[in-house]
Amino acid sequence: MLTAKVIQSTGSGYVVKTDSAEIFCNIRGKLRLKGYRSTNPVAVGDEVDIQMIDANTGVITKIHQRRNCIIRRSTNLSKHSHVIASNIDQAIFVFTLRNPETTTTFLDRFLVSAESYSIPTIIIFNKADIYSQDEYPKLAEIMAVYADIGYRVIATSIKNNLGIEELKSVLVGKTSLIAGQSGVGKSSLVNCVSPGLNLKIGDISDAHHTGKHTTTFAKMHKLSFDAWIIDTPGIKAFGLVDLKKEEIYHYYPEFFNFAKDCKYYNCNHLNEPDCAVKDAVESGEIAWWRYKSYLNIIMDDDDKHRLKEGGE
Repeated sequence: MLTAKVIQSTGSGYVVKTDSAEIFCNIRGKLRLKGYRSTNPVAVGDEVDIQMIDANTGVITKIHQRRNCIIRRSTNLSKHSHVIASNIDQAIFVFTLRNPETTTTFLDRFLVSAESYSIPTIIIFNKADIYSQDEYPKLAEIMAVYADIGYRVIATSIKNNLGIEELKSVLVGKTSLIAGQSGVGKSSLVNCVSPGLNLKIGDISDAHHTGKHTTTFAKMHKLSFDAWIIDTPGIKAFGLVDLKKEEIYHYYPEFFNFAKDCKYYNCNHLNEPDCAVKDAVESGEIAWWRYKSYLNIIMDDDDKHRLKEGGE
């Protein structure tokens, strides 16, 4: 029996890395029958035990306890979840104002998932060179809000070599998940900080200004310096999984700071009187779009069956 790390999902199986080799593995059938409600019981980043079948192939017999993971609701099977990656040191979320447009609601959903596992997230505001003078104030406002909350924010432009060294510095010594929509430049940024890796780069659809998928399955890569990254397929939607409805605000750091002053200890910051969180939204101390994304999560019918009521 060998212990290995899953470094790639291929659709038909997994590639795992031991101390001495990379081995293609399937999973033992009974692993699928242990109550997993996930479309992928094994995820990139998992520590696993494998049993060799021959010199080049094996079977995964055990999944070790995960330190953390980034998980979302499966878009095709709404009662199932999809583990994007596990056992990571940090997440890197790549955001673009356009080509393609990333909404702050989408970003906030990702941040809630990361916060629920205490995974630090760095927000990369990419393609800074393509924006017009009219767009820069909006970009600056969004960056300032997330920086004030406590997130590290970095503006990047590959064309102008903006922020590339800073991005490289935050990757050193870490295993990082790189996430975001297709077309935001995830693979291009990784290629820029680690020349020679040559990850495949996609184009933007002219008709819809959205990215075309180039990364089909998650894969872990060793960079040219002391760092590992997990490159993931572009995500179009991010449904949350197995979070208690009344605790969602805990994963909005600025909400949590104001909530202690609410009149009711169990305030959900919806229609309750004397709500300090709503007062902070009115005064501009909490960004209106952050509150809007919170309401979107709490009230969205698609999320209700995945948000646990208290006590369950």
